[in-house]
Amino acid sequence: MSQNLPLLHWSLPAGGDRADTAGPVRVARAAERAGFVSLFAPVGRGRSDPWHLASVLAGRTERIGFLVGVRAGAVSPTLLAQQADAFRRFTGGRLRLNVVTADDRTEQRSVSERLTHDRRYGRTDEVMAVVRDLLDGRRIDFQGQHVQVEGARLTDPAVEHKVPLYLGGVSGAAENLAARRADVHLLWSEPEQSPAEVADRVARVRDRNPALRFALRLSVEAGRDHEGTARRLHAYCLAGVDEFVLSGGPDADDALRAGGEVVPRLRALLAGEGAGGNAAAPPPRGTGGDGAALVSD
Repeated sequence: MSQNLPLLHWSLPAGGDRADTAGPVRVARAAERAGFVSLFAPVGRGRSDPWHLASVLAGRTERIGFLVGVRAGAVSPTLLAQQADAFRRFTGGRLRLNVVTADDRTEQRSVSERLTHDRRYGRTDEVMAVVRDLLDGRRIDFQGQHVQVEGARLTDPAVEHKVPLYLGGVSGAAENLAARRADVHLLWSEPEQSPAEVADRVARVRDRNPALRFALRLSVEAGRDHEGTARRLHAYCLAGVDEFVLSGGPDADDALRAGGEVVPRLRALLAGEGAGGNAAAPPPRGTGGDGAALVSD
């Protein structure tokens, strides 16, 4: 096979029946049975707090990891590092962080408190720098425009469990920051970007950081055209995408169908490519994290 199977994550659905507290547990267990590497718990309006949700679901599952969304400006980076360290310690390293640059628009802020686009990315840059150093076990002094810490360090951090940092965004500032601070640059497929467009972006950003990985958020119609969905994923693999954050409906069966019907077809396409297919995929890169294989056979 010319390329390793990409890492697959499953996105926890938004909304749904708020009284059905067992619903997310069903989805989590289905995604684990289907072999997904992690569950994506985004931060956003109308969603449960991702830290609390991930903590509950970690206790109801055994192996699956969690890609937890956090806002760069919501809490201090030292507290964020403490939260991440505690989660990775008590879950055996089942953590990835998606750092979100945008502010929560529901918060009441005066005009003077609102940061411009570039200043928000500047703040995220400083937050990611501090969180990275703390999670890696370093004692740091940091004096930035938005973040100031002196003599900060975690007490006995669980450094044996690396925490990959994900960063999204479509602007030039997002590209620059991803290349400088992130392990994985998270791209969106909505509005739909063609594989050629994704390939151009991957090449442009990877030129600044050859070790950077790329993930693509993608909605899948798992109950319909399995072959077409697999070919769609395959085209993005050839464009340089290393990971996919897939989403479907609120039904747990969507995760099972994606894992049972789409993934084997994608595996076959990649295997055929290695047996002399038309397109050559880029060589595999490190995972930047636990190195887990994507999905079980």
